Amino acid sequence: MNWLIEIVVLILRALLPAVVEGVGKSRIPTSEDAAPQPELKRRLQERIRRTWGAAAVVVLLVFCVGCAGNRTVYVPDGTPVRLRETIHDAKVWVLDKNLKPIPGVMDLPEGWYCLPGQYDNGVEE
Repeated sequence: MNWLIEIVVLILRALLPAVVEGVGKSRIPTSEDAAPQPELKRRLQERIRRTWGAAAVVVLLVFCVGCAGNRTVYVPDGTPVRLRETIHDAKVWVLDKNLKPIPGVMDLPEGWYCLPGQYDNGVEE
C-alpha cells in the first residue's frame, strides 16, 4: 500500500509545479482587452430587428384579428334566445313516458327558441 502512495506523491510532485505555473499565467479577459467589432455588432442588431420585428407583427395580428367582429351581448337569466344556426348532436334531457328525464342527443334546428328551465337538484321540473 505504501508503494501506491509513493507513486501518487511522485506524480503530484511532477505535475503540480506545471499546473501552478499555468494558473499563474492565465487571466480572465476583460472588455477592455477585446478589440471593437462593429461588423459583428451590426449583424447581431440586424438579426434582433428581424426576429423581434416579425414577432411584433404576429402579436399585433393576433390581437387585431381576435377582436375584429366579435361582440358580446349580455342576456339576462331566464330570457329566451333564438338559434342562429343548427346545433348538431346537442346533448339534451328528454322526458320518457313516465315523465322522467333521460339523457338524449338531437339536432337543434336554426330558428328554434331556447330558454333555461327551472332546475332543482340538477333535474328540470
